[in-house]
Amino acid sequence: MLKETLEQGRQLTDAALDRLIPLETQHPASIHKAMRHSVFAGGKRLRPVLCMEAGRMVAGSLPAGIEELGAALEMLHTYSLIHDDLPALDNDDLRRGRPTCHKAFGEAIAILAGDALQTQAYEVLARLKCPAEARVRIVEEIARGTGTVDGMIGGQVVDLEAEHTRPTAEMLEYIHRSKTAALITASLVSGGLYAGTKDSQVAKLRAFGLAIGLAFQIVDDVLDVTQTSEQLGKTAGKDTASEKATYPALFGIDASVRKAGALVNEAFSELESFGERAETLRELARFLVERKK
Repeated sequence: MLKETLEQGRQLTDAALDRLIPLETQHPASIHKAMRHSVFAGGKRLRPVLCMEAGRMVAGSLPAGIEELGAALEMLHTYSLIHDDLPALDNDDLRRGRPTCHKAFGEAIAILAGDALQTQAYEVLARLKCPAEARVRIVEEIARGTGTVDGMIGGQVVDLEAEHTRPTAEMLEYIHRSKTAALITASLVSGGLYAGTKDSQVAKLRAFGLAIGLAFQIVDDVLDVTQTSEQLGKTAGKDTASEKATYPALFGIDASVRKAGALVNEAFSELESFGERAETLRELARFLVERKK
C-alpha cells in the first residue's frame, strides 16, 4: 500500500513538474536544461507526497489539482539542493546519483537555476485551484517555512556557522528543525489548507510535521555515516569530513536511531483525532525512519 502511495505521488508530481517547468527547447535553453537536470534527477518526492496525503486525510479523497502544490514544493526543495551543493556551501559533486547542477552547467547557471525554480514555484502557488484565502495562507506558510526565522534558510545559516565547532543539543535541534523539518511541516500544513482543514487540525499537522521532519534529518545524518555513496546517490561521509553538526557526532548512532523512533511515536499521537484516515501518513512516518537511503 505504501509503495503504491509513493509511486502514485511521484507520478502525479513528475507529470505536474513536466507540465509546469519550461521545456529544454524554450529560450533561453541553458537555464531550462539546468532546472530540468536537477528536478528530474530522481528523488523520492517526499514533500509532495506528504502534502497530497495530508490533503487526502483532511478531505477524504485526493483534492483535485493538489499535485500542482506538490510540484511547487518540489521546486523549492530542489532549489535548496542546487544551492546547498555549491562550492560556497557544501561543495558536493553528486546529487541523486547524478553530477550536481554546478558540475554539469557551471556555478553561474546553477545559482540562476535555483533562483528560477524558487520564482517558478511562487508563480505556480499563485495559480492554485483553491479558494483565494487558502491560497494566500499557503503562500505565507511555505514562505515562512523556507525563510530565515525558524525556516530553511535560517537553519542553513546556523548549520554553516556551526561547522568545526561542538554544538549544543539545543543548537543541533534548531538546525534540523529549521533546515529540514520546516519545509516538511509546510508541505503537510499547506496540503491540509488546500483541502479546507480547520485551524485546530492545522496545529496537529504542524506538530506532526515538526516531529517527523526532525526524525527524517536524524536518519539522514545516520545514513551519511553508515551507507556508501552508491547506496545514497550522493557523497557519503560529507558531514564528518566538513565537521558538520549532526546527531551521530553528538550522541552516537544508537542513541540517534532511538531518538528518531521516539519522535515518530510522538508524531503519531498528533494524528489520533483523524482516526483511520491518518493511516497512510503514519506509514509514511515509519518509512522516513526505516529507509536506507
